Amino acid sequence: MTRCESCGKELDVWDAGFYKKLVNRGAEPKTCMRCLAAYFGMPRETALRMIRNYRRTGCTLFPAEGQGEPPWETDAE
Repeated sequence: MTRCESCGKELDVWDAGFYKKLVNRGAEPKTCMRCLAAYFGMPRETALRMIRNYRRTGCTLFPAEGQGEPPWETDAE
């Protein structure tokens, strides 16, 4: 699996979906959700709200609702 170019974290389906949604659907993911959000100056809560909204509207870049939550949902900051 690919690693984040900024922090070295192994990229997962959530990272890939967020990268593709914000950068380009056809792009190969290069950064994790945290680093991409930081690049755009986006607070964690905003990124999570965006992901929840994308899922609710049926975006196929993320797992369907009820099939897990983004890692940030359970991370303690």
